[in-house]
Amino acid sequence: MSSTAGTPRHFAAADFDYRYPPELIAQHPAPERGGDRLLVLERSTGTITHRMFRDLPELVRDGDVLVVNRSRVIPARLHAIRDNGRPAELLLVHAEPDGTWLAMVHPGGKLKAGRRVRFGDDARAEIVDVVGGGLRRVRFSGALDVHGVMERYGSVPLPPYITHAPDAEDAERYQTIYARDEGSVAAPTAGLHFTEEIFERVRARGAEIAELVLHVGPGTFKPVEVDDPEAHTMHAEWYAVPDEAAAAVNRAKARGGRVWAVGTTSARVLETVGQDDGTVRAGSGWTDLFIHPPFTFRVVDALLTNFHLPRSTLLMLVAAFAGYEHTMAAYRTAVAERYRLYSYGDAMAIV
Repeated sequence: MSSTAGTPRHFAAADFDYRYPPELIAQHPAPERGGDRLLVLERSTGTITHRMFRDLPELVRDGDVLVVNRSRVIPARLHAIRDNGRPAELLLVHAEPDGTWLAMVHPGGKLKAGRRVRFGDDARAEIVDVVGGGLRRVRFSGALDVHGVMERYGSVPLPPYITHAPDAEDAERYQTIYARDEGSVAAPTAGLHFTEEIFERVRARGAEIAELVLHVGPGTFKPVEVDDPEAHTMHAEWYAVPDEAAAAVNRAKARGGRVWAVGTTSARVLETVGQDDGTVRAGSGWTDLFIHPPFTFRVVDALLTNFHLPRSTLLMLVAAFAGYEHTMAAYRTAVAERYRLYSYGDAMAIV
């Protein structure tokens, strides 16, 4: 992770730019789960091989554990009407202890504290205050509670680079097959590729599957807009590591197996709760851990992830894990080989 021995390189946000043709952005998922390509990158050598995602079990060893994020995407994008009859949009982020919600709003310049919007005749929302970072605190009222509003007026909050309106396919395929705990406004996309059959083959190799939760916020799509990544502010996200997940990770460490983080979300949680000896502790809370080079990983031994936006915190996490030069070389290769990019795109395994 160093440019020369003993001299860590200081990275600028521009170091994480790369060029790609826009048509490589996957607008729809593959026809079937597991049907995507898989770029395999060896951390130690930078060697790249090309496989299919359904081949993933062949990379897994006896004693490994795959840690997945079982958070479920909520229909958090709400279409509303302002008092003047014009449209408004709220993207819910998370609930606050006092019953209000944090949300991103559009048009932001019009929705100031005290302004209200309505959802049909069933519910209203008031902008309570502006909290910074593009967020508003919102209070719901009316016949429907916020969950009723989401069910009736909400839609899947597809990423901004996916240009079609959400449809029935998105309602199914923008969720992992193991999603259970509602709370994310973006899918933990590395997990979208898995099928039950792939999990069965992983277990047949002698590996375990462990589940944790990190409710993904909209900050996952926010590029690092400052020159120095150190000055970037991460949105905090809620996580939970159940006792059984911590036990599975610690068993793998004890027997010399590898801990696979399925996605950058799982990696951030594992490193948030990781101890100096590589074990983890169960628990829950909020994390704003920003992983970028240089960073010493204590828990994660292998990373499964999709391809990420230029200048994103997610790309920086990958570079911290695989090494900057290896990561950017892999991205150049992926573009040259016409891999499909981003949430509905192909995957990358770093071993």
